[in-house]
Amino acid sequence: MGRRVRARELGIKIGMMNPGRYNAITDVEGIGVGHSTIIEGEGPLIIGEGPIRTGVTAIVPHQGNVYEEKVRAAAYPYNAYGKAAGLLQLIHMGVIETPILLTDTLNTWIVADALVDYMYEIMNVKAMSINPIVGETNGSYLNDSIGRHVKKQHVFEALEEAYSPSGTGPVDEGNVGGGTPMSGFEFKGGIGTSSRVTSWFSLGVLVQLNFGRREDLRIDGVPVGKELSDVNPRGAQSSNSIMVVVATDLELTSRQLWKIAKRAMLGVARTGSYGGVHSGDFVIAFSTSKRDVEPLIENIQKHSGHLGKGRIEFDEFFLDPVYRAAVEATEEAIVNAMFKAETMIGRDYHVRRAIPLDRVKEIMSKYGRI
Repeated sequence: MGRRVRARELGIKIGMMNPGRYNAITDVEGIGVGHSTIIEGEGPLIIGEGPIRTGVTAIVPHQGNVYEEKVRAAAYPYNAYGKAAGLLQLIHMGVIETPILLTDTLNTWIVADALVDYMYEIMNVKAMSINPIVGETNGSYLNDSIGRHVKKQHVFEALEEAYSPSGTGPVDEGNVGGGTPMSGFEFKGGIGTSSRVTSWFSLGVLVQLNFGRREDLRIDGVPVGKELSDVNPRGAQSSNSIMVVVATDLELTSRQLWKIAKRAMLGVARTGSYGGVHSGDFVIAFSTSKRDVEPLIENIQKHSGHLGKGRIEFDEFFLDPVYRAAVEATEEAIVNAMFKAETMIGRDYHVRRAIPLDRVKEIMSKYGRI
């Protein structure tokens, strides 16, 4: 199977809920995604010169000035072996005031610095301080990470795409943006996305996948990794991290978003993660607050007889379908990241092979999933 396809194009339908039009984080109205991808050189590693396999991915919660129109948010550092920037203030204040950027590990501070420039130069922010939000995973198996090759122009390029009409539609996945050098279960990893949409809310997830031991990989419960243990070359995956960004249009509190962020890690676990010692697993969740929770509450009450109106404020039963959506969309976003990624040769001729979709299809059929 030559063409790289997403899970549903292969016949794999993860979970019970339905995806949106794009099956992407951009199914939450107003959200934009942009990438800047840098692929240069080949051969032995020369620090500062290459080979370069890196980039940056930008997620904007709406098409306006995020500092002037902050959105409620939360962060959950499940295993904080990482270099994310801006999360402590996010956790403390419960809002984000810049776009969210994802990149390769040691580019974190360069990207944060360029994001500050963008907010002052392009967004014309007047405040004397600002809190840039940047997440990372370690792509040094394929990339000259120490060389820190992401520059200001690349950050601006990703943000400009995220703020363009094209940024609010289908999202490029696999070897793009911050996901360019990343690995997944000793196959090629990268950027992946998925969504779940109901009559009462939309929820989307975008991941930067960079974790996993081959034999641990499970797709929709099927031990695909064990079945593909013979696929070479593989190369031990010592870097184990994932960045997960969850977005919804439900008007929720920061505390409620924190609970949703925690559930996203259940989706990560379903694919085979056990949260290793050196795993940097971070979740950022935010809400565009475009939809009130009352219709969702009323619908659940109507069909379940759950509680009287007098107790709604003391019970968050209405979050159950949102939790499910976060778990399902995270799991599928990880699978999409692997399915769309292509084989890449990086520094020192290291190879990350794309997961063989023809064999995945055979395995899923063998286990009765398609």
